[in-house]
Amino acid sequence: MKSDFFQYQAQTSPHPLAVEISHAEGSYIYDTNNKAYLDFVAGVSACSLGHRHPRVVNAIKKQLDSYLHVMVYGEYIQETAVELSKLLAKHLPASLEKTYLVNSGTEAIEGAIKLARRSTQRQEIISAHNAYHGNTLGSLSLMDFEERKAPFKPLLPRVSHIRFNNEDDLELITEKTAGVILETIQGGAGFIEPQNDYLAKVKKRCEAVGALLILDEIQPGVGRTGKLFGFENYNCIPDVLVTGKGLGGGMPIGAFTASAKLMDTLSDNPKMGHITTFGGHPVIAAAALATLQEITESDLMAEALVKEQLFRKHLKHPLITEIRGKGLMLAALTPSADITNELVLEAQNEGLILFWLLFETRAIRITPPLTISNEEIIKGCGIVIAILNKIQKRIQ
Repeated sequence: MKSDFFQYQAQTSPHPLAVEISHAEGSYIYDTNNKAYLDFVAGVSACSLGHRHPRVVNAIKKQLDSYLHVMVYGEYIQETAVELSKLLAKHLPASLEKTYLVNSGTEAIEGAIKLARRSTQRQEIISAHNAYHGNTLGSLSLMDFEERKAPFKPLLPRVSHIRFNNEDDLELITEKTAGVILETIQGGAGFIEPQNDYLAKVKKRCEAVGALLILDEIQPGVGRTGKLFGFENYNCIPDVLVTGKGLGGGMPIGAFTASAKLMDTLSDNPKMGHITTFGGHPVIAAAALATLQEITESDLMAEALVKEQLFRKHLKHPLITEIRGKGLMLAALTPSADITNELVLEAQNEGLILFWLLFETRAIRITPPLTISNEEIIKGCGIVIAILNKIQKRIQ
């Protein structure tokens, strides 16, 4: 299987971790030798309720018995997609009332870009330095990392960048700006939170010049920060909310939400201003609906903040220089990329799944399922500390 993996399946990097998966349950993934791996990554923030959560699995099975794909998005009334959109509206501010369901976070970003341009009749899009919003051409255009962009140029024109948390750059948002797209918490940059009411100040500037504020909640959304969406922590309501990853409960999904007035601009003049065949797929919508119901009906969001403190308590070590983030969206930083690389790889050998961040090479991603237990947190942190002790002893 491993040789076939490398021969027939396109790779995203020269050196994938290449664990051969047998099954997964709860907070654990098992390889074909039945070795258990405690999952501190949750499919890169995607498996909000862990692996094969019973409520999600049952919702999928129930929908399988009714129908699968029947028509392109938005033409037929399909219960799971309608109920998912309705439940999102119930738990969002009144101005975020209508949701367009798509297949992934990056596709939702593409839709949000189109929505900003269509509704404002402007072209300029502003994102942040060290932003990551996905890898399709439009989403890639929002990045300022030339090494990643250069091989795929030309990309979208009229994209510029501001420094996250830098209020001096707000004057760069002008009457020419269609939309400002920011991650509520910068992910690839190192899980950097907004400071000093930064997001509220961006929103005020957008309102002053007639631009839309689009917040990317693909990672922090769906309960991970102790609130259903990260913006609720920062005194700011976006014009457009983008989500994905954790909304699907382990199934592929993306969504962007705005007011009915904004969203309706995509349905006419031209008709089908945005369209997708499989967006709102009934099985995936069923999984997302069950995920959202479980998170909003349980104590998981409040528990995320308690579990954050447990991580902070048990990840104290001279080689951990800082822990960034909020709730169960955390990044532990070491003094160097080499130490981080060694820790991530050795942790896998020891049965713990950690991962990297895109731009901050010293960071260790810690984004476990919201359902992870206190005992599992302490166990995983113990593995991290033991590995760091070995590294420290060797480099002293």
